[in-house]
Amino acid sequence: MKLHQIDGYIQSIYLVEYRYGLLLLDGCCRADIPILLDFIREHLKRPVRDLKLVVVTHMHPDHAGAAHRLRKLTGCSIAAANVPGQWYQGIDGILMHWTDLLLAGWVAKRMKKPRCNLWYNAKLKPDYLLDDQELVPGFPEWRALSTQGHTDRDLSLYHQNSGKVYVADLMVKVKGRYIPPFPVFYPNRYRQSVNKIVALSPCTLLLAHGGEICPSQDDFQHLLDKAPTTPTTHWRSVKTKFKRAFSAT
Repeated sequence: MKLHQIDGYIQSIYLVEYRYGLLLLDGCCRADIPILLDFIREHLKRPVRDLKLVVVTHMHPDHAGAAHRLRKLTGCSIAAANVPGQWYQGIDGILMHWTDLLLAGWVAKRMKKPRCNLWYNAKLKPDYLLDDQELVPGFPEWRALSTQGHTDRDLSLYHQNSGKVYVADLMVKVKGRYIPPFPVFYPNRYRQSVNKIVALSPCTLLLAHGGEICPSQDDFQHLLDKAPTTPTTHWRSVKTKFKRAFSAT
């Protein structure tokens, strides 16, 4: 196994190389498609159809944005968590999808990245639905872990032979410390997910935002100390700001 870390539009891309095919550990941004395909062609010297599977860990723009397009361009399959329904459902789902796209654009601007089209289908159509502890189809060295909390369908991917775990947005690096992501819709599930990763005693963690790290017990404790006890979401943030504005008048 060779693990390649590629600088994506606003996150790290993790591409796993085997002789028999390539595994993409997350669905990336729409803007990452040329970056990824050029890497496969030019750096690996392999045809793009060697990309066999894309795992979508959750539905945010930098984790699901390229999945459908990559399937069309390469013939790869898509895997996602076995959770009923779609993340972006109903009127609230449409609004949240637009909000997440705007947030991704804001992050890109802060990173001084050129403006790109990040639009993607809010409804995922996976080929495989993965349960907790299930082996990844076609890549049995990897195991899917349910690590919900950030959303209701977050996955992490565990490579037991190396002790590496791709945890997507389970934690992010800010000012040298590891903290919970925003949003956290399910705080109790989030704490359970962090404790699940701690129990694995991983060698390294692969972060979507922060690269490959070797967290200490202090890092994990800091993460749990900072974990919210109530949901921290877009809508709650807006409501809180409105309340503060009205209370100040």
